[in-house]
Amino acid sequence: MATTTRPELTRLHYLGVVLAAITGLVHLVLGAVVLSSNPADPLALSFVGAAAGFAGGIVAVLRGSERARTLAILLGIPFTAGQILLYVVLNWPDIFTVVGVVDKLVQLALVVVLVVLYQRER
Repeated sequence: MATTTRPELTRLHYLGVVLAAITGLVHLVLGAVVLSSNPADPLALSFVGAAAGFAGGIVAVLRGSERARTLAILLGIPFTAGQILLYVVLNWPDIFTVVGVVDKLVQLALVVVLVVLYQRER
């Protein structure tokens, strides 16, 4: 049975993991806050779903095969960019909250990291 070796993770991979963990945690906390005030609010489920998406990406990068890692990086680009776009659309014109701006800056940095990683892994 042939085994495939996974290339070593770089500092850029770990930076992406940290950024994904930060934004995932922000979404998990926001989901918990919304759930505590209104358990039927679909926004709460979208926050928790986003947190789960970031967690899944982290696991795929850290533990997955080379193919799973590359796929997670590729899928993470539109997933994270979509979060930024949805935030602006759903919160316009009140987009400049501290949590929102910090989270979007983290997500923007994550998109840049993911694009660079994908270009390196192609």
